[in-house]
Amino acid sequence: MTDQRVGLFFALPAIILLVGILGFPAVAAILQSFNVLWGSGDVPGIANYVQLAMDPQFWQAFRNTTLFVASTVSIHITLGLCVALLLNADVKGKWLFRVTAILPWTVPDVISGILWRFMFDPLAGFVNALLTTAGLIAAPIDWLGDPQLAFAAVVFAEGWRGYPFIMLILLAGLQSIGQQQYEAAQLDGASTWQCFMHVTIPNLKPMLLVAAVLDLIWQARLFGLVFGMTSGGPGNATEVMPLLIYRNYFEFFNASYAASMAVVLAAVMLVFAVPYVRSSLKKEA
Repeated sequence: MTDQRVGLFFALPAIILLVGILGFPAVAAILQSFNVLWGSGDVPGIANYVQLAMDPQFWQAFRNTTLFVASTVSIHITLGLCVALLLNADVKGKWLFRVTAILPWTVPDVISGILWRFMFDPLAGFVNALLTTAGLIAAPIDWLGDPQLAFAAVVFAEGWRGYPFIMLILLAGLQSIGQQQYEAAQLDGASTWQCFMHVTIPNLKPMLLVAAVLDLIWQARLFGLVFGMTSGGPGNATEVMPLLIYRNYFEFFNASYAASMAVVLAAVMLVFAVPYVRSSLKKEA
């Protein structure tokens, strides 16, 4: 028996367990979305997907999710890179800055949403108090009562909560760059900005790709922060796909319709995940 077969033999129990944990729910959701799951009294077919195509609430949630993902991933990458560069600098007490920088990521999604809801409260919130004290506003602002402001507030809150994940990935990438590359560039007369553009960024490209893809998938399935902060309101202004799926399943008891939404969301995420996985497998081969 070859070493490869021996390795596969020992990995087989874990593979079976993984397929059972991930594969069974996925297959069940697909079957349920077509009304062919056990105990379904509905006629099998594509009725749920036809309804999705004509459902304005679904399309609004889809647009909200797309804008939310694009905004938060951009903030996470930008802020995460900036903080990673600061933490990678040779300064005294940087361990304290590292601990402080990672704190937002340690707060659970729902708790973070509730905390930000209190901070954006129009009467007793910290945000209005700070802006009033600084003389930037004359009257309290109802941040979560206005559709556009509420969406911006949710994006801001998730930008704060989620950037440490990207920061850790990029910080690991920065620490793997050999100092001799910077020394060689400086000997050739490169400025700090040129070193950043021609040494740091090229070396970080693989890490940036990993961070962007993982964060995109994570943000597309984010539920807790939005639920704790706005519950999708005002109206449907901050309602994202996971929240709409939750409501259809647990509030409206429309399991097959919720399953069809989940299948669509998973399919969209696979569009971004599969090319990344393929490129990773090619590099390993």
